[in-house]
Amino acid sequence: MSSDRIHAHYVIETSIGLERAAAAMAGEQSTGTFIALPGETPELHRRHAARVESVVLTEEGGEPSLSGSRGPGPVQRGEVELSFPLENVGTALPNLLATVAGNLFELQQLSGIRLTDLSLPEAFGRAHPGPQFGAAGTREVADVRTGPIIGTIIKPSVGLTPEQTGVLAEDLARAGLDFIKDDELMADSPHSPFEERLDAVLRGLDRAAEVTGRRPLYAVNLSGDIDEMRRRADLVAERGGNCLMVSVNAVGIAGLRDLRLHSSLPIHAHRNGWGAMTRFPLLGYSYRVWQQLWRLAGADHLHVNGLRNKFWEPDDSVVASARAVLEPINGGPAAMPVFSSAQSAEQAADTYAAVGTDDLMYVCGGGIMAHPDGPAAGVRSIRQAWDAALAGIDLDTYAADHPDLEAALRTFRGATSG
Repeated sequence: MSSDRIHAHYVIETSIGLERAAAAMAGEQSTGTFIALPGETPELHRRHAARVESVVLTEEGGEPSLSGSRGPGPVQRGEVELSFPLENVGTALPNLLATVAGNLFELQQLSGIRLTDLSLPEAFGRAHPGPQFGAAGTREVADVRTGPIIGTIIKPSVGLTPEQTGVLAEDLARAGLDFIKDDELMADSPHSPFEERLDAVLRGLDRAAEVTGRRPLYAVNLSGDIDEMRRRADLVAERGGNCLMVSVNAVGIAGLRDLRLHSSLPIHAHRNGWGAMTRFPLLGYSYRVWQQLWRLAGADHLHVNGLRNKFWEPDDSVVASARAVLEPINGGPAAMPVFSSAQSAEQAADTYAAVGTDDLMYVCGGGIMAHPDGPAAGVRSIRQAWDAALAGIDLDTYAADHPDLEAALRTFRGATSG
């Protein structure tokens, strides 16, 4: 791969022919315009034009997927690779996204376009901070040397006062969790101001630590304007907090990168809003692209959904996302995938079999809180399920003499079907 060119891979749909559509894409995102202009020279085009590296037809026929497209011919779908001179973009991530995506989604020559992969020059890895902790560093901070980092989400999502939240966090920490996070809907709400909630939760975790001897990671949601996030990150550090959570699609790449450079704490990247970018298969971009950008900006943990989840995403997509997060890329370490969404003891063995590692966060809401014997039994059931998975023991066989696991399987098995 050339060290001075950015390579972007797409799936496209068009009625003007794949070759013509690919040429229109390359022109739109580099030196092209709808009419010749003064100042255009062969040298300018040679130096700055995007190149069509490959075009592969995969399917033909059917109706256009998106409205507003133009073209006289039959609908064609195919794979396109473009490359862009690094000189056009530099290494700024917002400029990168404007180049490889940007106006491409609005071209009338296309009735479908999805950015599926990016290959970046080494200059990007040198220019951006990347994960400060990644998977290995998160294990050290959480003091979890083996097995998954087991966590939960503070629920109800909204409505709890800071003091109620602190009491709940204390109970969860006493139950033996490794990780507790705010819900993405909670940041600085009038009923639960950020600073009051932070202090209440940290007091609760301190009380729990007097009993358990350890303090879980608490990912406090500090999403907001850049200046607010800086101030909140400072408060977390000053008051002994150990993890930050950000709704990355809301705060933007520049916002996350600024936070990463400002703070010395792990950053938990929540992907809420991701479905709008990816749910339709011929629009948006892949998780492989998305996670690469956020890891460059500094995310240590990235949500990947979970097996048999409560959302739309199929299991093979979830597994591919987790593998992408675990892949060292752009000179940075593996980050930590976060399995969440209707997870319980029931999916542990299948998750381990599919991903092949326990370098992950396994975050269960109802799978812990709704255990029939209470949250502590819920936590034990998750640990027992993972003990069985790591030992290669059938889950039902292991559950026969582990009552917490047996109750969890009886309660949660098939709960998200239909």
